[in-house]
Amino acid sequence: MIEILNAARCTSCDICVRICPTNVFEPAADGGVPTIARHSDCQTCFQCEAYCPEDAIFVSPSRTPEPAGSPFLDEADLLDRDLLGLYRDRVGWRRAPRGQGDPGDTRATGDARAGEPGAVLASDVDYHRADVLAPAAPSGPVPHETPHHDSIPTTLQGAPS
Repeated sequence: MIEILNAARCTSCDICVRICPTNVFEPAADGGVPTIARHSDCQTCFQCEAYCPEDAIFVSPSRTPEPAGSPFLDEADLLDRDLLGLYRDRVGWRRAPRGQGDPGDTRATGDARAGEPGAVLASDVDYHRADVLAPAAPSGPVPHETPHHDSIPTTLQGAPS
């Protein structure tokens, strides 16, 4: 669900207003930053975040509003971790990968390890973001998974055999 529209990054292009299939945003009357006017109408389709050219939008992976205290509502932390616009990055719509010096992007990546080989950047994280904010899992052996083999033949009813 849409949670953040960062006014400092927004250029008031109104792409989010036009792309939203459920009319969540309200354009500003004076041409300023749109507002999230119908929060509960958001379908979590990520289209506003994907189409925002300034990475000014954060859509949480939840289909319901985030509760008070949720890390998905901490705009400063999300900005520090460069997570606004992460969906746009994951679908490959950024001009350059995060941390690799997009000449049109004047914002810092927020990750001092960006140039280090093997560094895990925000763009390496699943766009659903749950893994980004979850505490690190304890290390240990990974349980063995048995591959699934479909041994039941599938036929369409009424199809010639």
